[in-house]
Amino acid sequence: MNHNLTAACVAFVQPLTRAVLSTVEQHPKRLTAALAALLLSAGGGAFAVASFGPDPAELPVSTVQENVPSLAGDDTLASLLDNMPGYSLYRSDITRSTDTAESILERLGVADPAASAFLRSSDLVRNNLLRRTGRSLRAETTDDHRLQRLVARWAPDETPNFKRLVIERGADGNFTARLESAPLSVGTRLAGGVIRSSLFAATDAANIPDNVAVQLAEIFSGSIDFRRSLRKDDHFSVVYETLEADGEPLRTGRVLSAEFNNHGKRHDALWFQDAGAAKGTYYTLDGQSLRRAYLTSPVAFTRISSGFAMRLHPIQQTWRAHLGTDMAAPSGTPVRTVGQGVVEFAGVQNGYGNVVYVKHANQHVTVYAHLSRIDVRKGESIEQGETIGAVGATGWATGPHLHFEFRVNGQHQDPMSIARQSEPAQPVSAAGRKAFEQLASGMRLQLSNAALVQQASAE
Repeated sequence: MNHNLTAACVAFVQPLTRAVLSTVEQHPKRLTAALAALLLSAGGGAFAVASFGPDPAELPVSTVQENVPSLAGDDTLASLLDNMPGYSLYRSDITRSTDTAESILERLGVADPAASAFLRSSDLVRNNLLRRTGRSLRAETTDDHRLQRLVARWAPDETPNFKRLVIERGADGNFTARLESAPLSVGTRLAGGVIRSSLFAATDAANIPDNVAVQLAEIFSGSIDFRRSLRKDDHFSVVYETLEADGEPLRTGRVLSAEFNNHGKRHDALWFQDAGAAKGTYYTLDGQSLRRAYLTSPVAFTRISSGFAMRLHPIQQTWRAHLGTDMAAPSGTPVRTVGQGVVEFAGVQNGYGNVVYVKHANQHVTVYAHLSRIDVRKGESIEQGETIGAVGATGWATGPHLHFEFRVNGQHQDPMSIARQSEPAQPVSAAGRKAFEQLASGMRLQLSNAALVQQASAE
């Protein structure tokens, strides 16, 4: 009978085992979830049983007291603390036209009455730092914010050197100041941008200095109308110089090369001084000169307030032909001649106010009116781009601007059209071709890298 029972159990268990194994193979995730639920339930049951234990608040409490010597009186520890070196804090800023000794130190995180008193009393500091704009500052302080060293750097325009004002605290606790001069070093920057609304908006977004934007507009002015021809998603790459003091950029230098994609057409430029040439100029990367007989504008890149067309005269209030171009700019903005020539007239003339006439080749004459000052005299020979005066509001002018005319055989012509139609200068000479090709090859690579920088920043 036991034998029959055993056989019956085996007959029952084997099919059950096969069914369980089959279920495991077909539904492993369900089995895992079931086991997890079982374990969680078991844990919950264990917690329920444990919760019936004694209340900890009812357990006996004992207090142990023992005297411990204070570390404050430990000579070894005190010696370590006394000999532990302090640390320095560094902060940088830029001076403002309203700066006083106190405002400079406050922005630099300095809390030091002695330093403030020294800055106010030092002639070097008053003459070279206080109420000066745009000077680079770097301060070193102790961990309790007392001034140890303050250095100001700036580079006067058109000079190869920079100034360094150094203020230091000596071992005796007293401050000294000295003014130094050192040569600027030249670095190179790569950058790029995309036009969304204007050139300056694009360069601002890419942290490119305004001086570089102005140069880009000047370089490509013969082929791109930056007032009317820019399109959304036009893009550019540029390689330019930085003039540095102690490794810190103080101002920008010349644009070395650039590429501008305008409305699907690529324009490129490279600065190069040809063999035997007195100075350099810009060429396309295949060696064609970008320099033309006339500049497109007698003032640096600016908005045009009134073009060559009919207009309502602002004073006489009558419609009449406007035989020139009005360029709005702040009073005192330099005015340059658009081409090489001889000063035909320089003085005051009726509604023009202070005016200069320059005679060029081929019976071309340019006129520069409403000047605040005149820097040339009649009969003087002048070069393209030379300053002849400054923007003003003399004569019949309602505000500071330059009235510019271009006359051919006595007839008024659109100055922008004449400038763009003028013939370019000679291409790179045969003697300078090899050096140019080597430079162009390197600049192509740098412009490609600048484009990659622009794409990465856009993403």
